[in-house]
Amino acid sequence: MIKKIAILTSGGDSPGMNSAVRAIVNTAFKKGLEPYLVYEGYLGLTNGNFKKAEKSDVKLIGSLGGTVIYSARFPEFKKVEVRKKAIEKLKEEGIDALVTIGGDGSYIGASKLTEMGIKTIGLPGTIDNDIASTDYTIGFHTALDTIVRSIDQIRETTESHNRATIVEVMGRFCGDLAIHAAIATGAQVLSTSERKLTEEEIIKESQKARKEGNRSIIIIVSEYLYDVNALAKKIEAETNIETRATILGYPQRGGRPTAEDRILAGRMGAFAVEKLIEGETGVAVNIVNNKLTTKDIMEVVSMNRPNKDELFKQYDLIK
Repeated sequence: MIKKIAILTSGGDSPGMNSAVRAIVNTAFKKGLEPYLVYEGYLGLTNGNFKKAEKSDVKLIGSLGGTVIYSARFPEFKKVEVRKKAIEKLKEEGIDALVTIGGDGSYIGASKLTEMGIKTIGLPGTIDNDIASTDYTIGFHTALDTIVRSIDQIRETTESHNRATIVEVMGRFCGDLAIHAAIATGAQVLSTSERKLTEEEIIKESQKARKEGNRSIIIIVSEYLYDVNALAKKIEAETNIETRATILGYPQRGGRPTAEDRILAGRMGAFAVEKLIEGETGVAVNIVNNKLTTKDIMEVVSMNRPNKDELFKQYDLIK
């Protein structure tokens, strides 16, 4: 039976992580467990950067963006000897189980610890929505709202000046942020890794939008697909449509979490503690059709992402 649990956030921060930490700490107290906060992710785990949590530590953090227990990139955790050091630190504190909040990399770290005898459970904390086992990840809806607000503002100046604007959004190699934002904002052109347009196709779609009477043309693209500044110059040269490019960047990862992300994170955090008490380990928490579930964490990492054809079809009808 577990008595002490530790909580860490790892990888890119996402809005709602703090709500998850708060839920885990408060649920642990209610279940008679001692919660510990791990600062700076797997780096802090390896260095023993722990703090026994008090209710006052999490009382007001649910509305804050980022992660108050910090995060750090720590590729050295792939090494067995580094993980052994982390396990020694856990054992020194008498910690029985670990909750990790993050994306694929965080899940792989948790699975490696499970193989070495540590009880673990993962929560999907990433704005990209690129964890295939869950309908939504913690932070996705807040990032989406940030993107939509930004595009609405860009649309106003684009309309005023009779321009086209390329907007590059985050998402790594998952197009969910771009697709949902395009549907929400009525973007005339959309390109993601799942349905990547050639530069010539983007130019053709932009010309079509102008012929249809659009003063403002919004072109949403996922990151890593194009040099958007060079593409803007090419569109302008070939269409005579004045074109600008905007890379939204890190503001998408920040900001106060939406109610939806706070609720999702809270539910997942409480559920994770309950599942650890029941004896589950080496699993990830998911939400599917609004129902919380768990699935083997390495199975989650190896899953293919759902087909996006239906979303693209709906976008094509709506735009």
